[in-house]
Amino acid sequence: MGRSLLVRADWDAEASVWVATSPDLLGLVTEAPSIEALRAKLPGIAYDLLEGTDPIEWPTTIDIIARCNDRVTRVIEA
Repeated sequence: MGRSLLVRADWDAEASVWVATSPDLLGLVTEAPSIEALRAKLPGIAYDLLEGTDPIEWPTTIDIIARCNDRVTRVIEA
């Protein structure tokens, strides 16, 4: 049947990377410069963290929720 894993990705503006954590994958903390790079890393990391788990949990899907904040400032024209 498998299961779905929730991964949260937050933009760290100071480090210029996406930081991923998961309540479903204990020990998951990774970063990447883009969402695409993060997506490429996650299956291998998930496999490593799930290795040895019950086979009924395979295949597994990864759901990524990404969050970033941008500041909008008012421009006053002279």
